[in-house]
Order: sequence, then C-alpha cells, then structure tokens
Amino acid sequence: MPYMPFMMYNLEYLIYILPGLILAMYAQSKISSNYAKYSRVNSGTGKTGREVAREILDRNGLYTVQIERISGNLTDHYDPRSKVLRLSQGVYDSTSVAALGIAAHEVGHAVQDAENYGFLKLRNVLVPAANFGSQFAFILVALGIFFQNFLVELGVALFAIAVLFQLITLPVEYDASNRAKEELQTIIYSEEGTVGVRKVLSAAALTYVASLLTALGTLLRLLSIAGNSRGRD
Repeated sequence: MPYMPFMMYNLEYLIYILPGLILAMYAQSKISSNYAKYSRVNSGTGKTGREVAREILDRNGLYTVQIERISGNLTDHYDPRSKVLRLSQGVYDSTSVAALGIAAHEVGHAVQDAENYGFLKLRNVLVPAANFGSQFAFILVALGIFFQNFLVELGVALFAIAVLFQLITLPVEYDASNRAKEELQTIIYSEEGTVGVRKVLSAAALTYVASLLTALGTLLRLLSIAGNSRGRD
C-alpha cells in the first residue's frame, strides 16, 4: 500500500508539527491580548505611529524612505525594494503604546537595510527559493513516492531552504525589535509604555519561533518519508 501523500491529514505528520502549532496558538493569543491592551494605552508622547517612524528614520539619516498608510490589521511592513515603510491604519494614526512599538520595529528593518545587515541580505536572497520550496516541496514528494525517488529528495532539499529562511528570520526580527526598544527609550518615558512595547514585540517574536518549529517538524516528516521511500527501492 503506497504511503499516504496527503500529509496534512496524516496523524504522524500532525505529531511532528504539534509543538509548533501549540506555540503558534499561544503566540497568537499573546499578540491579540497584548495588542488589544496596549492599543488602548496612550503613549503620552502626543505622536502617532507615523510621526514616530518619521522621527526615527530621520534620526538614522533615512530621509528618502517614504511612509505609506495601508489597509488591514497588523499588516505593517518595510519594503526593501521600493524603500517604503507601510503602516496599517491602526498604527499610522494612533498614539498608543502598541502603535509606536510596531512602527519602531518596522523602522528597524529599514535601518537594517540601510546598514546592509547580513542576515537581512541573506533572507532577501532566499525569498524566491523559499517561496518556491514551501509551495512545491509537497507536490514533488508526493510525485516521487509514486514515480521517481529523486523527486522526493528534491522536494526535501527545496523545503530545507524554506526552513533555512525561517531560521534566518529569527535574528532579523529580534534585532529589529531590539533597535525599536532602544530608539523608543528617548520617546516613551513612562514605565507602563516601556513595558507595553516590550510585551507587544516579544509576543510578535514568538510567532517567528513557532513558524520555525512548525517548519522543522515538517522537514523531519519529509526526511522520514524520504527514508521510507529509499527503503522500498
């Protein structure tokens, strides 16, 4: 009987990724609760997320980086290709502790880009391969089980790149958060505000750890399938 290729419905596969899924659910609950709480806490600066982002950008000599408002919730990001910082509605116009923390974090990525931060450069290089690997690895493995074993090996190799991408993402995100906390020390003076920024950014960082754990679990499952496939040859 051929090994079931539909791994999303495979109990053994779920066991491999269970730690990551549990951490992901925990991280999401922490993000939701901390963001909801500190979105209601005024930073006391009188400055919006956009204004703080502009201040930090200018402080670091990034005068040409533009800031745009985008739709969605927590869709904030820095685009290194167009050198544009995009802030969601809830961050762009808000003076809350959460908004300033998120805005400063995204500015951290802009500063990394300007400084040619090594891990960010490597992550940007891996983006195409990581996207391809995460999308097509399972298809190649499934085809390889029924046709050619080398397709299984290729699928595993491609997904390994996606795992590497997740691994490199961790120092990139933690560094951006550390930069944000440092920059906000001269903007937010209240203890509650400082604690709030730390909690919001720490909860967000957990999601990247969860993504890495889930990806590692998936890679281990693929390696197990590759081993079984070789054993049948």
